[in-house]
Amino acid sequence: MYKEPKLTVVGAGPGDVELITLKAIKALKDADVVLYDALVDTELLEYAFRAEHIFVGKRRGCYAYQQEQINELIVSRAKTQGHVVRLKGGDPFVFGRGAEEMEHAAAHGLEVEMVPGISSCLSVAASQNIPVTKRGFSESFWVITGTTKEHRLSNDVRLAAKSSATVVILMGMSKLSQIVELFNKEGKSKTPIAIIQNGTRLDEKIGIGTIDSIMEEVERQGLANPAIIIIGEVVRHRRQILAIKEQYGEKELIY
Repeated sequence: MYKEPKLTVVGAGPGDVELITLKAIKALKDADVVLYDALVDTELLEYAFRAEHIFVGKRRGCYAYQQEQINELIVSRAKTQGHVVRLKGGDPFVFGRGAEEMEHAAAHGLEVEMVPGISSCLSVAASQNIPVTKRGFSESFWVITGTTKEHRLSNDVRLAAKSSATVVILMGMSKLSQIVELFNKEGKSKTPIAIIQNGTRLDEKIGIGTIDSIMEEVERQGLANPAIIIIGEVVRHRRQILAIKEQYGEKELIY
């Protein structure tokens, strides 16, 4: 039976399979083909039980497909099989190339739809009791890619280091020493920083420190990508919550 060619770009959330949305699950159940990335938990593919599953992500710098090949795969599979779901970690519109893929698909006559996902820039911090804003501490937050298309540190990190905002950096572990140097130059050596690897997953690891101590903590724990970096006074909230829980106990905090 002929099906109208369609692309749905779907956000899978930060890692925990329970953090995917109901609308995303519905899209997966309707899919004829699912193209999924490395940060997607393959357990989610069980929802797409009648679809073809194609891994198109990258692991340790090795690409299964280049972006141009993914674009062409979307179009060719949609025209031969129908509904293609492009499953991406986090939210596809936050450094996810979801917009580029939708533009390419639409230019080739495909119907396109977007299902937002829960972005790691908010949820991974929240899962560790770190708010990106908190009254009296942070009135705004920056979300920045650590590495640009040219594989350089984004200049926005330099600008963010001058502000009082919370700074959330994705894909920045390879540039951590440069990030630390920038914040040190701004006199922020004692500013709290958290690094969360594999956020919301069972193998999650977290390192907490200050700008002048975090490199030692990273080396001690062997922290690496995929990880997010959170810089700002809001990081202290995690310690405060843990101290309250320790003092009063979980049961006494439930009213």
